[in-house]
Amino acid sequence: MVDNQAVARTFEEIADFLELKGENPFKIKAYQRAARTIQSLDRPLASLAEEGGLTEIPGIGKAIAEKIGEMLQGGKMTLHEELRSEFPGQILELITVPGLGPKKAAVLYHELGVGSLADLERAIQEGALRDLKGFGAKTEANLAEGLKRLRASQGEERMPLPRARAIVATLIESLSQVSGVERLEVAGSARRGKETVGDLDLVCVAADSGPIMEAFCSLVSPERILARGETKSSLLYSKNLQVDLRVVPAESFGAAMQYFTGSKDHNVSLRVRAEKNKWKLNEYGLFDDSGENLASRTEEEIYRKLGLDLIPPELREGLNEIELAEKHQLPRLVMLEDLRGNLHAHTTWSDGQHSVEEMARAALRMGLEYLAITDHSPWVGVANGLDVDRLRQLKVEIDQVNALNLGVTLLWGSEVDIRPDGQLDYSDEILAQLDVVVASVHSHLQMGKDEMTARVLKAMENPHVDILGHPSGRLLGRRPGYDMDWEEVYKAAARFRTALEINGYPNRLDLRDVQARRARELGAMLAIGADAHSSEHLDYLALGVGVARRAWATPENVLNTLSLADLKRYLTQKEGAGRGA
Repeated sequence: MVDNQAVARTFEEIADFLELKGENPFKIKAYQRAARTIQSLDRPLASLAEEGGLTEIPGIGKAIAEKIGEMLQGGKMTLHEELRSEFPGQILELITVPGLGPKKAAVLYHELGVGSLADLERAIQEGALRDLKGFGAKTEANLAEGLKRLRASQGEERMPLPRARAIVATLIESLSQVSGVERLEVAGSARRGKETVGDLDLVCVAADSGPIMEAFCSLVSPERILARGETKSSLLYSKNLQVDLRVVPAESFGAAMQYFTGSKDHNVSLRVRAEKNKWKLNEYGLFDDSGENLASRTEEEIYRKLGLDLIPPELREGLNEIELAEKHQLPRLVMLEDLRGNLHAHTTWSDGQHSVEEMARAALRMGLEYLAITDHSPWVGVANGLDVDRLRQLKVEIDQVNALNLGVTLLWGSEVDIRPDGQLDYSDEILAQLDVVVASVHSHLQMGKDEMTARVLKAMENPHVDILGHPSGRLLGRRPGYDMDWEEVYKAAARFRTALEINGYPNRLDLRDVQARRARELGAMLAIGADAHSSEHLDYLALGVGVARRAWATPENVLNTLSLADLKRYLTQKEGAGRGA
């Protein structure tokens, strides 16, 4: 069964292969956009294809739609297979190394025969890169460090949360239609919102377990079924992700959701608490020493019977959540409904897929009060960044759309590149005119810890910078973040009133939850941004909210929970405070 994420990954790899070959940048960009669009869809491509609606997806033309259809039918794309045959099987691993993009990877392959991480490591050990044109001893040392960091970031094979949740959506949509299914929800680490997922746990209530188990096991070929029973079955789904399905009685649904959501440490603490009363807690319920069921139907009644407030799944990690729940001191975590706006969005003026007005109408449909249009500055040419003249033309269009009085206010902003020396891509004179400035690092990611820290701090100190965008620069499963003195960054964010972004784009989720929590503890403000490159991408705010909740963030910790009037007041005060903030 080919899911949306598999198709998106295939397009991403096609774009990578084309970059390795030095093909037309516009062709490469088309496949990258197709991948981003497919990642954001909330419906399976298979059902859209059946309705003949693939070409109605923004950014999906006839040629791309044909390739999608080819993969849905046969599990492969001819173009992808042809490109793969031109290179060693592991060559795409090379571009996951910080500081090694497709162009340099192509040079290493053609000049030195480097086609894998092992080849690169060997070439570095032999000193083969230092005499290569365009590289040198410093680049060799930087790549050695990047390779070391990449190795350190690669633990057990886990799937990024957004991909796992896309699979969950596909499974639930399909299995919920089976006769007799009353409830079907995901538990485990996916429910807790962990950034990577080792497996999936589905909990179901059904009138008869037979039809749902039959449908579940028919999703894969027989050899990928690990176990099959009346109340539990397990199978290997996309990319060998194990999925377990459990069918439980309706009266045990709450207990099963609590038990299978975890975490292990959290559940151990709950069981110890139950045992102090000579009770037993398991996936069927909370029972006293005579076997009487004290609570099981809902999670809330289980926690309440144990003398606790209901603990949100995102906090169930065995920290101090139980102690605070006992004292009724759990924070009121931020929710998607608390967000009044999005402060990071791109349009067709740079590398986005939709116009200013289309983005405004999408924000209105989401119930947002404001949307910052933050198209790229010109430093990184591939993003079609705006020079000053085009930036001013964008302002004219923003004013025109605001004049339509749609019910959502557009803010004139920019995602401004932080250059290697910490200077920003526009002058202070231009930055002062913008409503919102998101400053981000997009280049020279291999800089050393001290250099990168100084670079970012210099940008944050600028009184016109409101938000530090995707602060670590990581790409989930592909690139670790660059190295910085994070304590200094958090303290500077609080001192200069520069918000740190939690970027909800699926392959970023940056800041990480632990980083965002520490930043909040040190007084830094957070900003949840969709980094939307299409109208559908505004939904990525939900992923950012999930990270913020795991960081124990409240609405007061998040910049874009402010009303438009309060936001403008905050940004004006921040700019006025200047370097003395």
